[in-house]
Amino acid sequence: MASARSHNGPGPLRRTGRTLGHALRSPFTGTARGIRKATHAHGAGESGLGKLIELHAVNGAGDVMITVALASTVFFSVPTDQARGRVALYLAVTMAPFIVLAPVIGPLLDRLPHGRRAAMAGSMLARALLALTMSGAVATGGLELYPAALGVLVCSKAYGVVRSAVVPRLLPPRFSLVKANSRVTLAGLLATGAAAPIGAGLQTIGPPWPLYGASVIFVGGAVLAFTLPPKVDSAKGERKARLVHPHEEGAAPPEPLRKDATPGTRRKSRFGAKNGEKRPGLRSVGPSVLHGLQANAAHRALSGFLIFFLAFLLREQPLAGQSAAISLGIVGVAAGAGNALGTAVGSWLRARGPEIIIASVLGLALGVAVLAAAFFSTVMVAALAAMAGFTQALSKLSLDAMIQRDVPEEVRTSAFARSETLLQMAWVVGGAIGISLPLNGVLGMAVAAGLLALGAAASVRGLLGAARRGSPHPRVA
Repeated sequence: MASARSHNGPGPLRRTGRTLGHALRSPFTGTARGIRKATHAHGAGESGLGKLIELHAVNGAGDVMITVALASTVFFSVPTDQARGRVALYLAVTMAPFIVLAPVIGPLLDRLPHGRRAAMAGSMLARALLALTMSGAVATGGLELYPAALGVLVCSKAYGVVRSAVVPRLLPPRFSLVKANSRVTLAGLLATGAAAPIGAGLQTIGPPWPLYGASVIFVGGAVLAFTLPPKVDSAKGERKARLVHPHEEGAAPPEPLRKDATPGTRRKSRFGAKNGEKRPGLRSVGPSVLHGLQANAAHRALSGFLIFFLAFLLREQPLAGQSAAISLGIVGVAAGAGNALGTAVGSWLRARGPEIIIASVLGLALGVAVLAAAFFSTVMVAALAAMAGFTQALSKLSLDAMIQRDVPEEVRTSAFARSETLLQMAWVVGGAIGISLPLNGVLGMAVAAGLLALGAAASVRGLLGAARRGSPHPRVA
């Protein structure tokens, strides 16, 4: 009997332990399986797009950790007047050199067509090291913090340029570029939303802790970058898009290459360029990309303006019946929800024309901004923040699709780098206006409407005209 009890006794204990262990693991493993199922749906797993979606989620989580640490140091830890000076210094010290360095990113990455995975992994590792570097200075807010922040910004933009250029190579069957970009962007937004409260919690332990968390996340991202399919790095079977000038859509194809052509002549001839001509650029692929950039610059300027103007306005003049922190939270949640909704709608729109989308959302944002200026209130401020997030997301997805569609593979990374530089400059200009403007709500909303009106005047007519004529649709990968 004793032998039987000793044989049977541990059985229930082992079963109880296994049940408890399964219960503790189940929420995490179930969540992981659910995320993997969502990111790999509709052929994204087979094409490799699912891996890129997961990588972009890791990128978003790491970036928001650094943002939490910097915001706590630069903005929230000092009085409003001093915060204005710190934010202006941050813009000057980080953005001005970035504008000089950013045009170099694209041509440099053009030379790495077989090293895209390594480039993305390198940007992750560099940010991991820079986060550790900043952890020593974040508590004091010393000047040494700003060069490291500049490095993080440059690495983040370099990753974004390569990621955008990679998407067409991982496109699943029957996927539009707008839909693929939407999935990738939505994953980044969801990861940002999940990581932000974790970063805030780490901030309560100490100022360096969000940066420690960011460093760990970026190291994981560097490993994940190398799990992307090898075709990300391979140029085998890649077809170059034919360059089409704005008024030459009916032009004859380029002449066949001569056998004695030099490599430089051979490369230019693929695009129908003659000896001595510049490499194809944004202006040479038709009006859609140029006008799309103008419209997106207006959205980005609005984003920079609202971030800084409302941050200072609501700090001094909270929304009716709310504290400053709650007021900022309401506007931030509205903007984030609008951005996520815009990204989701971009996925649903499938193959709709990106020119029509950009023109429509610009007009929609302008209408809401005019209403916010005319009927300034808590509801209208939140509505404008949500609409700005919604329209910026849809407009940027459509611009990316046009660049991926119309710009030749040889210069596509340069095109993304130049477009990101222009949009970053627009964001800085909008932010500078927001910092310098008097804290008057009606005046601020009128300025927001003016920024969008300038963008609409510059781009909407051209976008609609390009949509009516039809744009070239070269094979992109």
